[in-house]
Amino acid sequence: MITTAPALTLFQRDDCHLCDLALEVLAQARAPEFESVFIDEDERLEALYGMRVPVLRDEAAGVELDWPFDAAAVGVLLGRSSEG
Repeated sequence: MITTAPALTLFQRDDCHLCDLALEVLAQARAPEFESVFIDEDERLEALYGMRVPVLRDEAAGVELDWPFDAAAVGVLLGRSSEG
């Protein structure tokens, strides 16, 4: 059986209130399965995302959505109509 990586990645930190809010937004947007990547203790990810987390990345398109974002913005990222 071949498994594919999730199309979305959420870059976040441990004990991050904004990251918790981002998870709520993803649930509200009914986002498909995504990978959570914690940037703590990873120097390269810290350099890329340290001041920006949470960041939602569409791996296929290479597009990133910085916080703050809402369900409508996630929908646009996913190629859905913003009108629901």
